[in-house]
Amino acid sequence: MRLETERLLLRPQRVEDATVLRELWTERDPRVPAHRRLDAQGRPTVADLEDAIRTDPAPVTTGLLAVELKVDGDVIGYCGLVDSGRGTTGEPELAFELLRRTWGNGYATEAVDAVIDWARSSGHQRLWATVWNWNTASRRVLAKLGFTETDRRETVPGHGTTLWTTKAL
Repeated sequence: MRLETERLLLRPQRVEDATVLRELWTERDPRVPAHRRLDAQGRPTVADLEDAIRTDPAPVTTGLLAVELKVDGDVIGYCGLVDSGRGTTGEPELAFELLRRTWGNGYATEAVDAVIDWARSSGHQRLWATVWNWNTASRRVLAKLGFTETDRRETVPGHGTTLWTTKAL
């Protein structure tokens, strides 16, 4: 599984990508719930993330892909489709996260657009994505690519409101 855009290569994650994934964990906004941030013991560690990559099945019609810059081979985050169990059966959730130092270059839009094409070619009829109400950059990416907010919302005291978006393919 490989997806290519003008500037990006999206490919299965490799064990050596764990350092970038760990960096993403360190950069997360403090409003993100604790289970998605480093715990008091500093977990997940790079070793924990390496183990997770080793045990994840290779992406076929769903999975998270490393986002790599073609120009220098640097991995800058992930983007892909996951079956989180929170949506409708057979409708994967779009997930993406990029390193802060790469924000503002259009990489998220480019990566998400490639994943939308992958979902369409894999036979998916609709995608959904959740986004925090305070995450304006990700909300812009989703809106730009045709995701619309639904009436479904989940408020988590102290963290904000999760908005549910969908896109028909």
